[in-house]
Amino acid sequence: MANLKHLLPVASEAIRIGTQIVHNRAPGTVTSKGDRDMVSEVDYAVEDALQQFLSTETPEIGFLGEENGATYASTSELRWVLDPVDGTANFVRGLPLTAISLGLISGDESILGVVGMPFLDLHYAAAKGHGALRNDTRIHVSGTTALQDAIVAIGDYAVGPRAEERNQPRLQLTEQLATHVQRVRMFGSAAIDLAWVAEGRLDGSLMLANKPWDTSAGAAIAREAGAVVVDAEGVPHTAQSAATIAVTPGLGPPLLDLLNTTVRG
Repeated sequence: MANLKHLLPVASEAIRIGTQIVHNRAPGTVTSKGDRDMVSEVDYAVEDALQQFLSTETPEIGFLGEENGATYASTSELRWVLDPVDGTANFVRGLPLTAISLGLISGDESILGVVGMPFLDLHYAAAKGHGALRNDTRIHVSGTTALQDAIVAIGDYAVGPRAEERNQPRLQLTEQLATHVQRVRMFGSAAIDLAWVAEGRLDGSLMLANKPWDTSAGAAIAREAGAVVVDAEGVPHTAQSAATIAVTPGLGPPLLDLLNTTVRG
């Protein structure tokens, strides 16, 4: 069993290193990764620095980064999962809604997460069984129980192949949320959405997609803060899930019913 009390400070130090890079460097050259998808020089710089740091501190643990892919450690089922700049489109435009997201997965389960928001001076951390913190203060999900009182974030609309087809359920979901909840928000960062559900700034986050580097850290933090974290089928979220739903417990049934009605009719 991983020593999460030991690994959490390692992950937090990695986020501190990444935060310094984000603060001290301009985005630099921005390269297209496909239709309306991009990567900056800072994405690569953060990933390189954190992979090197983690390989030194925890050589027994594998690593998966959004930009450079995976390295494996044959002695462990553990793997660090990193999004070096979650919200690159925001970052290159000077929008402060950008995060560095570092999770630890065991098999397919998120068991530890640290999310840093460099331009908001916010640091979220959690490990399985140890609760969730924001800047060293314990956090918990909201107590909202009525949809009309809820503020709910949705994930970015799809880009790339079949974007128009893939966006139909997203647009339908947006319409249904706009009809039933207090407010709908789209921040452009999965890690921010999940961390803010954990803190109670948001009452729910609905993403009809799941990339481990985007969601592993935030899922661990939200779950430790008391959120229900599931996929679109309502079963516990894993790295292999097709969607990422995090919600305060009192809103779980109505939001999942709305989602199921929208997506599956």
